[in-house]
Amino acid sequence: MKIVILGSGAGGGIPQWNCNSDHCQLARQKSPLIKSRTQVSLAVSADGERYVMLDCTPDVRQQINDNEQMHPREKRRSTPIKAVIVTSGDIDHIGGLLTMRESEAFRLYASARVLAILKENSIFNVLNPELVIRDTLELSKAFRPCDSAGDDLGLTVEPFVVPGKVALYKEDASKGADFGTEEGDTIGLRITDDKDRSFFYIPGCARLDDTLRERVRGAQMLFLDGTLFRNDEMVTAGLGTKTGERMGHMNMDGDDGSLAGFADLDISRKIYIHINNSNPVLLENSPERQRVLDSGWEIGEDGQVIDW
Repeated sequence: MKIVILGSGAGGGIPQWNCNSDHCQLARQKSPLIKSRTQVSLAVSADGERYVMLDCTPDVRQQINDNEQMHPREKRRSTPIKAVIVTSGDIDHIGGLLTMRESEAFRLYASARVLAILKENSIFNVLNPELVIRDTLELSKAFRPCDSAGDDLGLTVEPFVVPGKVALYKEDASKGADFGTEEGDTIGLRITDDKDRSFFYIPGCARLDDTLRERVRGAQMLFLDGTLFRNDEMVTAGLGTKTGERMGHMNMDGDDGSLAGFADLDISRKIYIHINNSNPVLLENSPERQRVLDSGWEIGEDGQVIDW
């Protein structure tokens, strides 16, 4: 199995287009203390030739150009991306689908909730339905992803519900504290190859509940939401008014954070992705980063390749 981290950042990436924070300034200056990051996406392949893309961000054109595994190579117009699975309806998970409109065949998988969002917005009709087949994910039911012709891609995928929040543009304050969040708004994936190597991909997670805890216990590898280090870091940095809790993301730090919550689950390899530009772990010399590394976690990076 080959896994390529196409993007490791949260929405907006780093540097974010309108952000003048210390982190974004350093990234624009090409400082060795911080690496630029595009928005979160992985690509996984069982054979090193045909890839399934996990989430499709507005940065997808850059991600394809920056990673040779994603380059067209079969003919004048082609792509090794044979399927796309999206885990939420957030813009940073579906916006890149509009870039992949050039009459190229691939298969698109999403929850019924997210497919309904795509259907109600006619701009996504630029993905020709004769070429881009939309398949509904059945939550907690494993399936074998295929390309547009129905050929098996050598992987088994199990989608499952993750505690999360409805996409920002679908929030409805009249529906209560969860803003109208429904099942399928946020999902995680377990990807397994035919040699029984598997990993979890959970780029958005509001909290670690008992169901998720038992699901990932003993996992071989986990890619997890690492948006914020502290719940109020965006507020205290003057970068926004929302906490991590309000945005639907659990934090790394704290009694209810991921560092503590996942510590005793016997997970062999843990990698943070979806890291916000406010997060101090982005700095190579920060005490927060060192604490994360000392806790047995890795900080995912754009372009990182895991051959397994």
